[in-house]
Amino acid sequence: MTQVLEKALESKAPPTPAERTARRRFLLEWIAVHSLGIAAALFFTLPFVFVFLTSLMSDSQALSRDLIPHTWEGDNYRRVFDTPGFLTWWRNTLIYAGLGTVLTVVSSIPVAYALAKFRFRGRNLALMLVISMMMLPPQVIIIPMYLFWAKQLELSGSLWPLIIPMAFGDAFSIFLLRQFLTTIPDEYVDAAKVDGCGDLRTLLKVVLPMAKPGIAAVALFQFFYAWNDYFGPQIYASENPGAWTLSYGLESFKGAHHTDWNLTMAATVLVMAPVILVFFFAQKAFVEGVTLTGVKG
Repeated sequence: MTQVLEKALESKAPPTPAERTARRRFLLEWIAVHSLGIAAALFFTLPFVFVFLTSLMSDSQALSRDLIPHTWEGDNYRRVFDTPGFLTWWRNTLIYAGLGTVLTVVSSIPVAYALAKFRFRGRNLALMLVISMMMLPPQVIIIPMYLFWAKQLELSGSLWPLIIPMAFGDAFSIFLLRQFLTTIPDEYVDAAKVDGCGDLRTLLKVVLPMAKPGIAAVALFQFFYAWNDYFGPQIYASENPGAWTLSYGLESFKGAHHTDWNLTMAATVLVMAPVILVFFFAQKAFVEGVTLTGVKG
């Protein structure tokens, strides 16, 4: 159909009925595809626009049906930051998400490298165990884990029961990295070993530079998970407000300002903004890493 349309555009003669039909069909398809794209974009964008506009309204207007602020109350964000504990929630979330991401990536890379490039008895069984751990809901093991961290190690009221396990790897991160590392040709690894590199040096000097997109994807997944985690802080840190994260603290903030929707929306924007900015600046590496993990396996 495209070839027929191109010939019709290049030809100076009046278009034939077949060419007119092809042109009309192409135009209708173009309109339909772009209309669906615009509708999908509005579907995902409008809720964020509504939250942002509401965050700039006055206390009285936030309870009305107005969609556009009459006066732009940027002071709402200062009032949110002045809320006791909000900056502490920010600090705790940055520690939880940042340290947890670093520990997960560092501990998952060697396991993923072994599963992708080493040949040993039981490798497939180990991979199946990793996949099985991905299918295990965290709620299934929360009771024994809580008894261990809270009763045996007495770490309840802090985020350490959530951060320390990340130093031992994450099933999803291991699987995603393993899938990406299988796309790296074995010839590079073999050539490094011929030149005298050991396994560790091969990993650091050859494999890791080529695996940056996959590592970036895993890091972003883990960062987003930790930043938005509500279940974990609720279980381990609920008894200590000084250890709350933004996701858990936002629920408390909403309860204290249940009629001040402008302040609630301003706090929501401040919670979402870092994640949106991180994804905006790292989306190229993220998409590339996720895409290449399915090329070979």
